[in-house]
Amino acid sequence: MQEIINNPEYWVLLSFLIFVGLLVYMGVPALLGKSLDDRAERIRHELDEARRLREEAQALLTEYQKKAREAEDEAKSIIDQARKDAEALEKETEAKLAETVERRKKLAEEKISRAEAQAVSDVKASAVDAAVAAAEKIVADKVKAGAGKSLIDAGIKSLGSRLN
Repeated sequence: MQEIINNPEYWVLLSFLIFVGLLVYMGVPALLGKSLDDRAERIRHELDEARRLREEAQALLTEYQKKAREAEDEAKSIIDQARKDAEALEKETEAKLAETVERRKKLAEEKISRAEAQAVSDVKASAVDAAVAAAEKIVADKVKAGAGKSLIDAGIKSLGSRLN
């Protein structure tokens, strides 16, 4: 036994066993277990919270993706409507332009017709004036030649038959 008492390993083993016994007596393992259980519970809570937050984020992502699709569809609809409106406006503008061109063409044709008629009338009036002037000259020349008296007499004779 002397050997055991002088052996330092014996004393280390004995002090270790006393230390462990003292820890067990004071309930340190139960405290450690409770601490570990509390920590495990906290971790479980954090995992549950993280799972809940992930689900909320997924729901928000899905909602925003849906809204983005709806906005894209609405933008396409607006663009399609704008194209249709632009095409309708283009057709309407073309029709109005064609109508305006046709109206101006008719007005120009009418002006040309009036100018033509006026020119024909002016030419006829000039021809009549020229014919009258020529007839006057011819008659004046004949009257000067002595035929004027016989023409007056013939006119007077025919006047009686024309009035009755």
